[in-house]
Amino acid sequence: MKVAVSASAPSLDSPVDPRFGRCAYFIIVDTDTMQYEAIQNPAQYAGGGAGIQAAQIVASKGVKVVLTGNVGPNAFQALSAAGIQIVCGVYGTVREVVTKFKQGEIGGTTSPTVPMHYGVGGGYGRGRGRGMGMGMRYGMGMSQQTAYPAAIPPAPQMTKEQEIQMLKDQMKMLQKQLENIKKRLKELKE
Repeated sequence: MKVAVSASAPSLDSPVDPRFGRCAYFIIVDTDTMQYEAIQNPAQYAGGGAGIQAAQIVASKGVKVVLTGNVGPNAFQALSAAGIQIVCGVYGTVREVVTKFKQGEIGGTTSPTVPMHYGVGGGYGRGRGRGMGMGMRYGMGMSQQTAYPAAIPPAPQMTKEQEIQMLKDQMKMLQKQLENIKKRLKELKE
C-alpha cells in the first residue's frame, strides 16, 4: 500500500513536517517494500489553496493513506473525497511513523485538526507590516506558526459540531503524544 508522509526533507530519516498542505516534501512510501519517492511540495508557498493542491498531488500518486501532524478543513475534505485515509498527530521520522502505522499503533482522523489557513506565514520577514506599533507585528518578528497553537482560534468555515469534533480529536491526539513522551522519558531514564 502507498502512504504519503509530510516531511521536512527528502528521505525516510527526515522529520515529519507537522503541516500537510505547506510541508516541504511528501515522501510516498510503499509499506510492503519501504521503497519511497520524495516529491517537493509545490504548494508549500502557494498564496492560497495549499491544502487542496497538496491533496491533489498525493492523490495523483495513488496514495491510500496520509500520515501527517495536522490537516486543515480544505485538505481534509479533498483527501476524504479522494478516498484517502488521514492519520494526524504523527511525529518522529518518516521511517518511524510508517513503521508505527504498519504495526497498527496509529489510526485515522475523523475531522480537520487545525482551522482554516493554519500554517500560513512562517518565520521572520518583512511583509504586511504598516508603520510602527501594532501594524509592525504582522510584518516583522516571529511567526505565529507552531505545531500546536497555545490557543486555537475559531474556525469560521466550520459548523459548531465540526469544530467541537476537531477540538476533541486534537485533544485525543495531544493526550496520546503526551503519553508517548512520558513513556520515552521513562525509557531514557532507565
